Amino acid sequence: MSKNRRAVLFDMDGVLIDAREWHYDSLNEALEIFGFSISREDHVERFNGMTTRSKLEVLSKEYGLPENLHSLISDVKQDRTLRIAAANCFPDAQHLILISRLREIGISVGVVTNSIRRTTEFMLNYAGILDYLDVLITNEDVSLGKPSPEGYTMAMDKLHILPEHTWVVEDGEYGIQAAELAGAHVIRVSSPADVNLQIFEKVFPEIMT
Repeated sequence: MSKNRRAVLFDMDGVLIDAREWHYDSLNEALEIFGFSISREDHVERFNGMTTRSKLEVLSKEYGLPENLHSLISDVKQDRTLRIAAANCFPDAQHLILISRLREIGISVGVVTNSIRRTTEFMLNYAGILDYLDVLITNEDVSLGKPSPEGYTMAMDKLHILPEHTWVVEDGEYGIQAAELAGAHVIRVSSPADVNLQIFEKVFPEIMT
C-alpha cells in the first residue's frame, strides 16, 4: 500500500447520478405486474440504497413474493431503469470539474455502487464520468453489497491506497456504514447538487488553487 497516494471514492445513486427515484419507480413498475409494490415510506426508511436482489429477498421473506420471479422482475426493472436513464441522465458540469481537478492534483478517483455493472456503466457513460475513473466496483464484483465494506475495501486494494488516505462521498446510511467499516473518511451529501469542489476545500486545500 502507498503511504502517500490519496483517493476519492464516490457512491453513484444519489451522489453522482440523481437516480434514487428512477430505481424506486422502475422496481415498482416491475413488481406491480405481479401484484406487489414497495411503499414510499418503506422505500425511504428501509430499502433506499439496498441492491435489487436484497429488496426482492425481503419482499419474499416478509410479503410472500415468489422467489422464482426474482430474475424476471430484476430484468424488467433494469430495462425500465435504463429507459429512464437514457431520457434523464446528462453530464453535470460541477461534477466534471471536480473529478478533473482531483485527478490534476494526483488523487485517484473511483465509484463504488450497489447497482449492477450494466446500469452503472450506462449511467456513468451518459454522465460523462466513466472514462475518468481509476476504479469501478459494482454489486456484481462483490459477494455482499453495502452496508458490507467489501466494495470499498476492494477499491482501495485495487488502487493500492490505505483507508486513512481515502475519502468516500456518500448519501445513504448503508453506504456510510460501509465506508466507515472500511476505515475511510466519509463526506456526506444530500444529493448530487452538493457534490462540488467546495466539499473538498478543507480536505485538499490545493484543489482550489
